[in-house]
Amino acid sequence: MNERLLTCVECPRGCQITVKTEDGKVIEVTGNTCPKGKAYAENEVTAPRRVVTSTVKSDKGIMIPVKTSKPVLKANMFEIIKKINSVTVTLPIKLGDVVLKDIEDGIDLVATKSAE
Repeated sequence: MNERLLTCVECPRGCQITVKTEDGKVIEVTGNTCPKGKAYAENEVTAPRRVVTSTVKSDKGIMIPVKTSKPVLKANMFEIIKKINSVTVTLPIKLGDVVLKDIEDGIDLVATKSAE
């Protein structure tokens, strides 16, 4: 049996959570004070996800900040970054515009700043 200690980031409380796993399956979660903490811990141990933030080139030489619309699998981040690095956007672009559709499992890459 493996044991992993996590600090929950689902709310400002920051519970110290202990997750026990066996053969890649969660056996027990303790230390959380709400259901969000348990779900966070289970996901973090079995399939961690992160929001990717980066920049893309524009046709006018300006770098445009972007992020994934939802967290993506941490294991796929390097492949996603390769896709992001191959993108060039045409200006103008507005905050929230989709830069690259369906970068992973229906998750889009969106602009986080407007530019002319």
